[in-house]
Amino acid sequence: MQLSLVICTYMRSEPLLKLLQSVQKQTLYPDEILIIDGSTNKETETILNDNKFEKLKYFLVSNEERGLTKQRNFGIAKVNSDINIVCFLDDDTILEENYFEELIKTYIIYPQALGVGGYITNETKWEKVGNDYKASINEFYFDGWKRKEGSRFILRKKLHLDSDCPPGFLPLFSHGRSVSFLPPTNKIYEVEQLMGGVSSFRKSVFEKLSFSTYFEGYGLYEDADFTLRVSKTGSLYINTAAKLGHFHDESGRPNQCYYGKMVVRNGWYVWRIKNPNPVLKDRIKWNLITLLLLLIRFTNILSEKNKKTAFTETLGRSVGFLSLLVNKPKIK
Repeated sequence: MQLSLVICTYMRSEPLLKLLQSVQKQTLYPDEILIIDGSTNKETETILNDNKFEKLKYFLVSNEERGLTKQRNFGIAKVNSDINIVCFLDDDTILEENYFEELIKTYIIYPQALGVGGYITNETKWEKVGNDYKASINEFYFDGWKRKEGSRFILRKKLHLDSDCPPGFLPLFSHGRSVSFLPPTNKIYEVEQLMGGVSSFRKSVFEKLSFSTYFEGYGLYEDADFTLRVSKTGSLYINTAAKLGHFHDESGRPNQCYYGKMVVRNGWYVWRIKNPNPVLKDRIKWNLITLLLLLIRFTNILSEKNKKTAFTETLGRSVGFLSLLVNKPKIK
């Protein structure tokens, strides 16, 4: 299988360099690397000129082509015709040495797979407890492993608003558990959602589907939208043996008010991709959970050190929720 690596980047030259250095150490090296740069300065171009990487092609996009989903679609159009698998990575990730080898192995084991995601190892602490373990309300348990439960999920459990689906699947009322709730078992799990920054797809997928330009700029939840649409046509998997670290870099992120607004409005959009015509029960649950998460973020103003960040995100979420009353997103 021929593998193309597409990295969409914006104002993150140093994290991008670290990622490419980890790609250089791979047991299976990509057949091409496409850097799709939306930066407004020359730092990324300069650092790539100073550090050469085999099979790398650099593209600086125009203002009209800037933004995560637009850059991904731009990158897909530049992929070589011989490529079978297109892999996307966030520019602030670092790979373990067998990452691409494990991804390709998944496509061989499951030839029906349309997409395969990697597994982030540095964001959650898991403990192996066996198959007979009874988790408390403060814990999340799956496939013989447990992790500490977040306060928002503890409260949702108490209010009977927890997700009724396994990780990587979205309930009809949305607000599910992402693939980050899959444990580090080195197993392969079928899902209907992948994280866009650690994902790969058969090139044939892009003959009919593309990333939605509704998700402008930072593109929050663009991956959920795209992979939910892909999963309606075939199977997606997470290989927890395809490991990498995600080292969240603050550069290139939107302000917290805009982020909070996107959380709500983009969340509504993804919900309606999954469930275009929700029944009353699902509508009530979506709204209750959205308001509950807004309230939790509001209480963070009192509990967190960075009170301004919590306040501005709460303001953004509030504006986003109220805007749905008069101006709902149009599904593209």
